This record gives sequence, structure tokens and C-alpha cells, in this order.
Amino acid sequence: MNLKKYLVRALHRLQKGPGYTYKELLVWYCDNTNTHGPKRIIKEGPKKKLIWFFLTLLFASLVFWQWGILINTYLSYNVTSSLSIGFKTMKFPAVTVCNANPFKYSEVKHLLKELDRLLEAALERILQPTPGNGSENVSPPLNLQLWNQIPLVLIDEHNKDNPIILDIFETNQTAGGNETAANNETIMDKLCALCPQCSQQGSDNCTYRNFTSAAQAVTEWYILQSTSILSKVPLHERIRMGYQAEDMILACLYGAEPCNYKNFTQIYHPDHGNCYIFNWGMDEEALNSSNPGAEFGLKLILDISQQDYIPYLSSAAGARLMLHQQKSFPFLKDQGIYAMAGTETSIGVLVDELERMGYPYSDCTMNGSDVPVKNLYSQYNTSYSIQACLRSCFQNHMAEICGCGHYMFPLPEGVNYCNNEDNPGWAYCYSSLRSSIKQRQICIDSCKETCNDTQYKMTISMADWPSEASEDWIFHILSYERDMSTNVTLDRNGIIKLNIYFQEYNYRTISESAATTIVWLLSSLGGQFGFWMGGSVLCLIEFGEIIIDSLWITIINTISWCKGLKQRRARARYPDAPPTVSELVEAHTNLGFQHEAVGALPRDGALPPEPGTPPPNYDSLRVQPLDILGPDSDAE
Repeated sequence: MNLKKYLVRALHRLQKGPGYTYKELLVWYCDNTNTHGPKRIIKEGPKKKLIWFFLTLLFASLVFWQWGILINTYLSYNVTSSLSIGFKTMKFPAVTVCNANPFKYSEVKHLLKELDRLLEAALERILQPTPGNGSENVSPPLNLQLWNQIPLVLIDEHNKDNPIILDIFETNQTAGGNETAANNETIMDKLCALCPQCSQQGSDNCTYRNFTSAAQAVTEWYILQSTSILSKVPLHERIRMGYQAEDMILACLYGAEPCNYKNFTQIYHPDHGNCYIFNWGMDEEALNSSNPGAEFGLKLILDISQQDYIPYLSSAAGARLMLHQQKSFPFLKDQGIYAMAGTETSIGVLVDELERMGYPYSDCTMNGSDVPVKNLYSQYNTSYSIQACLRSCFQNHMAEICGCGHYMFPLPEGVNYCNNEDNPGWAYCYSSLRSSIKQRQICIDSCKETCNDTQYKMTISMADWPSEASEDWIFHILSYERDMSTNVTLDRNGIIKLNIYFQEYNYRTISESAATTIVWLLSSLGGQFGFWMGGSVLCLIEFGEIIIDSLWITIINTISWCKGLKQRRARARYPDAPPTVSELVEAHTNLGFQHEAVGALPRDGALPPEPGTPPPNYDSLRVQPLDILGPDSDAE
């Protein structure tokens, strides 16, 4: 019962407020609030009232200004990075090893034969042989159709304002003056848009890629041409033409446990051909490292068979390797390192774990499901990475714009690799797309970093291996184990030894945390309010209460104004005052008396009316009802 009374009184209090006018309400608030300043405004003299009013208004403005800054800082969602060091048994990283040369030259020579002859002839022209050299006369005719698709040209810059473009195989090019021209000529490759998908201007739309060295120009030209040729070769044939695991991996030891090429997973990498991954974690659980140190790591001996390298495609010799997480695709071109032939390379590993905060603090993704780019590397069943997203984005754009896909990236569904026969202008389209800043920015904006990542920091050291004193017996043993031959089939130019191990079990965790939290925001808002106004949360509740009371007073005043407006409209419509109750009673009494008088005449012996006299109209004696409701209401 007491609760009911309390609720009724509280409702009444909300309805009427502490006063019935805004002035009464404001005076009541200033007199009862716990905030400093308003009390002095109503209790001091006129001059001090003005001073305290100005000070209260100034400090209230400062409070709101500081609140705006604090709220804006909170909504910026800044983060702070913290570094912590831990110690635990860690999973050994996945190790990917590849040959720097993607294919055995003996296996692909028949495919690249015409291309090699063209390049050899071009090099002779670039080096500008002396007159009378008859090497060209004994050679079979060149396949210039292959050359004309992506030619190399010389730019004669004797006249800077009007440079002359010369095709290397132009028939009118003479040897005279070659020595003078050599210092003023620049070699370029010529890329033209010959297909409607690449350009709307036809074959006249060409671009020239300038190089500071002929070696760079020749290498880039050979890569473009070989890409076109190899893109038409089926995948299983490309795998067969690459280096096989049993030929490349001569020895393997993990800790104290022996291993061999069967412990590696083979994948085909467009840049490096057949690659082999140790401890990838796809088919079985990842291996843990029992202890730090070189004796507990992975030891490999590799044969890169440098004598079978493609001369114009691979100018570097060695093994390409990369350390990465399990179930992630190795992007060796970006994150891999080279191991040099004839050396023992020791790689000490330190682990950094990155933990980023997600939305709204950073634009990262957990598994790539919220990224608008279709991951073309999902066919390998690998996890999402920013490199996979960027390459997938580029390949999707190239398939859309150029009508074909680049040989170095996985293909979207229903798209074929580019080649010179089916896509004559693909090189121009690819070069334009690769150099487009807009395209790169679109892919950067579309792709996201992973929220959790593991990075392996490597400390690399090298030494000659084997030494001169031991190379004889080592090469004999390794040759016998691989070829079952007593003859030495290996040499220093093709042998690499690798040692990969954890330097220590200390790992670093770099984690992000919110720089501003809701607790920080509330405490900062309260601190500013308390410093400038001497207020607290209760003062804010009081202010909310006065707003509610003002609202109720406004509602009450609005209702009263509506009632008054309705009454004024009624008076304007009916200017005469309505009859009182006494007047209605008197009219009713008079009506009854008249009825009795008219009905008694015949009974009192009065003479009947003369013939022809109309009967009395009794309806005229009836009292008409008062038109109180208005002329539109019913009279009955």
C-alpha cells in the first residue's frame, strides 16, 4: 500500500513539477542543485548575479568543449601496442625450398628453341658485330613472327628532340657508324595493344619500356615470351619438366630423427617450378621443436643441378626458401631468401606473434570471409593472407580487362592463361595494368591484413661447404647415394647445405589494445565536469529531472492552450449566452399550464366553433427545443 501511494505521488510530482511556470521551475532548480554557481545567481545581489551568471556560462561552455574533444578522441578508436615476452615449446615453422631455376633446360629446350635463337641473334645485333661477321649466314632463318609479337627496339637519341626508333632486326640497319651510335642508343621492348579488349585504338597504341641496361631488357623480354609459351603447356607436363624431390633433396635430418623427400609436400609454384614444403601441417599435425639450438633443427642437403639451368631465364643460381606458418601459401618472390651454392647456410629463427584488434579499431580480418575479393589461392586449401588477396585482385582485374589471366597467378573459373596466339595484345594490357596506380589502390583498399599473424625473424650466416679437405669424400658419398655410382656426379656449384633452428624459445607477442575505453571516457567526462563545475553524476540526474519537469509543464500548458482555444471558438460561433437551468424549468412549467387550459374548454361547456372555422393549431403552442448544440444538430 505504501508503495502504491509512493508511485501515485511520484506520478503526480512528474505531472505537475515543482512549479507551474518555467520561472518557478528554474528558481527551484538553482536553489536545490548541487552544482556550484546556480545557487549564487539567485541569492547574490544584482552585480554579483551578473558575475556569477557569466562565470557559470563560461565554465559550462568549457565543459561542453572538453566533452566534445573527449568524445571525438574516443570515437577515433586509437590503439596502443604492447610488447610481451614469453617462453614455451613452439611449433616448428613450415619450410618451403625451391630451385631458383623453375625447369630443367634439357626438358624445355624443345619449347624454347626458337626463342633462344632469336635472343642469340638479337644479342649479336645489340653487341653490334663488326662487318664481315658471317655467323648469320650459316644459321637457319629466324622465326620473326615470334619476334614481331613483342619486339626489342633501339632508340637512337643523337637528336634529343627527334629520337629514331630502330628495330633490331631491321634489314636497312647497317654496321656503319655503330661505334658512334652505341653510346647514344637505348634498348627497349615494344608492347602494343592488338586486341579490342586491351585498347580501342588498334595496333597503333604502343608503349615502350625503357631499361638502363641491355641485360635487364633481355631478361624481361625473355620472361614475357617464355611465359606465353609455357602457359600453353599442361600442368602435369610442367611438373614433370621441373626438379623432382628425390633428385633435389639429397639428405634430411630433423633433430635426431632422419627424414627424406617423402616428408615433403610438393606444390607447383609458377615462379620457381616444383617446390617442396616440410611440416606444412596439411595431412598431419605440425611438429614441435624440443629444444632451441642448431642440433634440434632441420638439416638439409640440396642439389640444384646448376648445369641444367635455362641460360636466359634464370640469371641467379641457388635455392629459394621461405619460413611461414602451417597451412599458408608460400609467396617466395616477396618473402623468400636465397641460399648460395657451395655454402652451408645457418638460419636462426625468432618468433614474433602479432595480435591486432578488429573493427572498429583496425581494418583487419580473421579469415578473409569479409573481404570482397575472391581468393584464388583457396584451391590450395591454404589460409587467407594479404599477399593472396592482392594477387587474386590483380588476376581478377586482368581477366576482366584483358580477357585472360597471367601465368604467374591462379586462374578464375572459365578463364585461360594469356599467350601471344590467342591474346596478341596481352603483354601491353598486362604492363598497363601492372603500372596503373588506380588499379593498385583499388586492390589495396579491398584487401585487409589478418588480425593474427606469426612472423619469423631470421639471422643468417654462411660458410663454404664442403671444405677443400673434405669435399672429395663428401661428393663421393652423396653421388653414390643418389646415383648408385662410384663416379663423382656432384660438384660445389650444385650443392647447398641448410641448417634451420630456433635460436631460443623466447617469443615476442606484439598486441594491440584500445587506447580509449568507455571507462576512460566516463572518468574523463566526470573529471572535466567536476573540475570546471564542481558537479557529479547526481548533478546530471538533477539536470535530467528539470528537463522532464519542463517537458511536463510544456505539455500541461499546451493542453490548457488547446482548451482555451476551443472555448474561444465556441463563443465566437454562439455569441448569445445559453439558457440557465431556472429558465429551462420555468419554460417547462408554462408549457404544461397552456396544455391544461386548451384541453379544458370543451369540457367546461364552451360553445363549439362555428362552421367553417379552422381547428386550433396546437403545434404552435409547443415550446421549441433550445438550439444548444447548434443548427446542425437534430431538433427532435
